[in-house]
Amino acid sequence: MFKKLLAVSGATLLTLASYVAAVELRDDHPDTYTVQRGDTLWDISARFLNEPWLWPEIWQANPQVENPHLIYPGDVLSLAYLGGRSTLVKKQPQIRRDETPINAVPLGDVEAFLKKAHVFDGDEYKDLPYVVGLEESRLRVAEGQVAYVRGGDFAPGQRVAVLRPTIRYAIHPHPATNEPRIRRDDWTMAGGLDPHTSGIEWAYYAASDNGFEVLGWEALEIADGTITRDGDPATLLLAPGGREVKKGDLLIPYDPQPYDLTFYPHAPDRIPANLRLLAITDRFQYGGPRDVIAISGGARDGFENGHVLSIWRPGELVRDEVAHPQPLAAGLRKNKVQLPDEFVGHVMIFRTFDKVSYGLVMDGIRPARLDDVLKLPDRL
Repeated sequence: MFKKLLAVSGATLLTLASYVAAVELRDDHPDTYTVQRGDTLWDISARFLNEPWLWPEIWQANPQVENPHLIYPGDVLSLAYLGGRSTLVKKQPQIRRDETPINAVPLGDVEAFLKKAHVFDGDEYKDLPYVVGLEESRLRVAEGQVAYVRGGDFAPGQRVAVLRPTIRYAIHPHPATNEPRIRRDDWTMAGGLDPHTSGIEWAYYAASDNGFEVLGWEALEIADGTITRDGDPATLLLAPGGREVKKGDLLIPYDPQPYDLTFYPHAPDRIPANLRLLAITDRFQYGGPRDVIAISGGARDGFENGHVLSIWRPGELVRDEVAHPQPLAAGLRKNKVQLPDEFVGHVMIFRTFDKVSYGLVMDGIRPARLDDVLKLPDRL
């Protein structure tokens, strides 16, 4: 199912241009397809291609059709052959004004992360306003109740979002093997551990903190409200629909549309070495298609929404019992062999921060797990 792309460049890191000659049509591809409600770009591409992220290489938008780069339910996609290669052309029989264009993935699978999740670089979270007290000395407050906040230049009528600190991500190369070691742990504004964090819960584990580079501090939106009185502290009235708020929660300006709805699957030009799967949603140790994961790369590495990566299971280091039937002294690696990495599946990035990105697992032949490796699609 997952065929290797044909090599058209001797460079180690392939560019998108080199993929053009490598597009492989499925043996059972249709000649035409009518877009249905609920379709996604990935699903449609997978009907025609073995590698759905290569859809831009065969897509040719008809410039005479209104909004040629958008695909709507009711559009007819036709596979043709132009200039000696396969081309997918859109023919729009009738424009339906009540329809919205399809997206790369079902938004319901990623909406909570698009709307609620934030990752702060370095110590910038320390400059955020915070909840310092609650009405009537309560432990928590909810909609229609009041919280007192400080640390910001607040004005009456200003709308703000309330964030709950969740997880700190950090990474450091092992001094002996140079393999990345990961740390994920709960954090509060004071930097301590908090076993009662809420919101979107991740699977994670903790390790030594010595010399780790912090990749980001994650916080999730749990509520929003309006400043009713300025001052130090200012008064915040919580809006309906949120979770309970407590002391130490953080504040940012409210953004009604914090994310981009138009992202399309495509391969990155290149990626850094030793990218790792940092976390899996719902505190699972393993994940599969339609699960959200966090990876240890972001905008600083050139990642953008829509980039597709392959997930690989690192090969185990095992003793060669054939060549060395008797174990050598403990700690020696002479009698051991590194097994090859095993392909897991594909992930598409849908939100990027500086050093961390969120992605949706699109397909797979085995479960993804913590510390799996991310590579260019289907490449060793």
